[in-house]
Amino acid sequence: MRFTGKQNKPETQVKLIIENWLRMVDVQVGWIPDFDKIITKYTKHFKLLKILQGHNGTIKSVRFSVDSRKIISSSGDQTTRIWDVESGQQIQIFEGHSDQVNAAELSPDGHMVVSCSLDNIVRLWDVESGKELMKLQGHLKSIWDVNFSPNSKNIVSGSSDKTIRLWDVKSGKEIQKLVGHLGGVMSVKFSSDGQMIVSSSNDNTIAVWNVKSGKRLKQLIGHSASVTRAKFSPDSRFVVSCSNDKTVRIWDVTSGKEFKKLGECLSIVSEVTYFPDGQTIASCSLDKTIRLWDVKAKQKTQVFKVSSGWMTGIDVSPDGNTIAACSSDKTIRIWRFIEFNFNKLLPFFSKTCYPIKQIVPLLVQQHTILSFFCSYWLENFCISLYCLFFKINNFAQRKALNKEN
Repeated sequence: MRFTGKQNKPETQVKLIIENWLRMVDVQVGWIPDFDKIITKYTKHFKLLKILQGHNGTIKSVRFSVDSRKIISSSGDQTTRIWDVESGQQIQIFEGHSDQVNAAELSPDGHMVVSCSLDNIVRLWDVESGKELMKLQGHLKSIWDVNFSPNSKNIVSGSSDKTIRLWDVKSGKEIQKLVGHLGGVMSVKFSSDGQMIVSSSNDNTIAVWNVKSGKRLKQLIGHSASVTRAKFSPDSRFVVSCSNDKTVRIWDVTSGKEFKKLGECLSIVSEVTYFPDGQTIASCSLDKTIRLWDVKAKQKTQVFKVSSGWMTGIDVSPDGNTIAACSSDKTIRIWRFIEFNFNKLLPFFSKTCYPIKQIVPLLVQQHTILSFFCSYWLENFCISLYCLFFKINNFAQRKALNKEN
């Protein structure tokens, strides 16, 4: 580094360098905040584990069981199926709908399955016997989505008839009808405490409802096309949505305002969901991609490209370690989280310069897992820091000697 100009310029430059370094490298944690956007692309890495086959039509939805060990799928072949995640084997098949099954899920207690269809009927099934328990009838048009309440006592459904209906599982009776959307209801989901429901519609809006009163609490407006999915964050403070307008958006439930817009895909985003930690979002699109988004940085962290079929549905296991996505090619793809041992890189990094011995443990502590971090970039960064300290130290020594002389 060359210092030129007036006598006080070197001091000013050194001061600016130190201030800039302190801004960038937080001495308490050894981390540059600006690196968050770079690091997020390496914090979660998933690898394709297996592809499940068995359905004879487009698969419309996939959802995990509460224990993360099973997947339930619904399809245009009019069936609902349960799969074992580890073996990839089909465990059970439920048949009875007379048209495409749009959504299905296992109850939180694991005893029942609910499914909905273009045949305007919600069906409840017993998991152990595989037999139909009851039909929930009342919707006048196709039903696009269903969801169990957290306590497994109620079911919510959304339909092209523009209504949302709440059902009692024990009696099979309709106990509430929510009206307010001007178009078909494409998705419905309970909050984690079961006190609210979020719905999305082809009227381009999202609504948040009070379960007890049936009143609409908030209307979330911002999408420019049909909203395909809307789901609460794990703490129910936010809602994530996706749309035919090719965007993924996050909304603040309290204010009803758009909180963040994560970006645009190349085609319709068919489904979106939160990871259990609430910090990552997964989406799938008709552009044949799965995208993982870091909520804080608003950056894509990983993109999975599929060679065949539109991606029609996605879910993340409750333990956060597995992703399942379904497609128009009649398959279910499963990705598994790969844990990378960053400590294996410590011997290599420690040779670059002394500061890295102190910085790397702090990086690991601060960010837990830094999978596949760009080693050459980090090495060069540390060398640059070392050189900077060296030059500043030499300058200070020269200045001290000049004063003595």
